[in-house]
Amino acid sequence: MAQSIEEIKANEEALDQFKMNFFDLSGKVAVITGGNTGLGQGYAVALAEAGADIFIPTFGTAEWTETREMIEKRGRKVEFMDVDLTKEGVAEEVVQKVMDTFGHIDILVNNAGMIRRNPLLESSDKDWDMVININLNAVYHMSMAAAKEMAKQKSGKIINIGSMLSFQGGKFIPSYTASKHGVAGLTKSFASELGAYNIQVNAIAPGYIKTANTAPIRADEGRNKEILDRIPAGHWAEPHELMGVAVFLASKASDYVNGHILAVDGGYLVR
Repeated sequence: MAQSIEEIKANEEALDQFKMNFFDLSGKVAVITGGNTGLGQGYAVALAEAGADIFIPTFGTAEWTETREMIEKRGRKVEFMDVDLTKEGVAEEVVQKVMDTFGHIDILVNNAGMIRRNPLLESSDKDWDMVININLNAVYHMSMAAAKEMAKQKSGKIINIGSMLSFQGGKFIPSYTASKHGVAGLTKSFASELGAYNIQVNAIAPGYIKTANTAPIRADEGRNKEILDRIPAGHWAEPHELMGVAVFLASKASDYVNGHILAVDGGYLVR
């Protein structure tokens, strides 16, 4: 069916806007939990590069100076908050601090997480509780607190961090696997309700990335070969290969993407 002149003009205007600012985060405020180290630091710097001011709630003060310098040299503001995200009421405290500091919250990246590796029959209840509390419960509470403010302004982006273990089982990491399946479920559940408030909720599921957490696997020659043989791209990803996806999901470019678990895995899941 042929397009009307009005439809053609609307498409042209959208394309012009796309070229100009669909990935521009100027004026936005992004909260990245655990954004002072590792992939979290990468997300924080990437969103700052796109124009966002940054708020980082994290446990402890390690790497604050380095992260601050990386963000401020891009001309953006950054604030930190030393908190334990597993404590009751902390999520509300974090969001209130963001509102007091910046006046609004536009983007939440639920990045903070941990992993404990043990054979199933040697796993402890303590390890289970620690991983579930930070990887899943904190995601729920931070998302709830942020969504209440986003709903008032009728806009927002929540980006959760899943895993290949959001789709599969995993040896020696039952708590991590359960938590990342839970993150996928929370993403879909929140998206189904918050879309009505123009809030998009999605997740990034990183594949095998070169980080401190994966160092033991990469050091295991047999396991490393098994993984590489399954990745069509033929290599472990560098952390920077996840950053464009974070900007996409934080920007207007993804306004019609909601409830999606976006695998960044070099094709791992297709085999």
